[in-house]
Amino acid sequence: MEQAQLDSLRQKFDEEVRTRFPGAPIERTEVLQYGDDPEIEPGQVLARVVVDPQGATDEDGKEERGQRLEAFRDAHRDAIHKLRDELNKLPASVIFELTLGGEPPADAEGPKRFGPKMRMMGGGPRERVMGTGEGPMIPVMARVGPEDLETLDTLIQVGIATSRAEAVRWALARIRERPAYEQLRARTSEIADLKGQF
Repeated sequence: MEQAQLDSLRQKFDEEVRTRFPGAPIERTEVLQYGDDPEIEPGQVLARVVVDPQGATDEDGKEERGQRLEAFRDAHRDAIHKLRDELNKLPASVIFELTLGGEPPADAEGPKRFGPKMRMMGGGPRERVMGTGEGPMIPVMARVGPEDLETLDTLIQVGIATSRAEAVRWALARIRERPAYEQLRARTSEIADLKGQF
């Protein structure tokens, strides 16, 4: 997305949030794109509403901060859904994120960043692949390094996949096509049989 488009989107999103959440404790809004945050995939936009922690202290743990964010969500459920519907009309795949501002709790894991957060995936023109006809899809969380992330994003940018999840499924399908994989599966069955004999 070009800088002028991004600036316009940022302004419109901020205005929309301020209109839909009058008087709510909104600290700020952010609109990020691929390259601004490693969690954002090529072709995606992240629209973030940062909620003022309102009295949260450094002593508050992850659970207390999460409860504050849930209370905000519950109090503004209708406005959140209407905002999400508006974001779905954009010509991009938009992730809507609510997060609590201020410092992260001392028990937060990973790099220092805002938390907790609630994410809602949106529509947009990108088709969401929910299955491959081989049974139900099972979510799997994985952390990857910079090289692996670049590989997944390259598969998206050249059109082989439409998301990182789809790129991982594509790569796993390529592994299953190799003859050595069938040999590994056969060996795994043999080992399981031998273990059963003990």
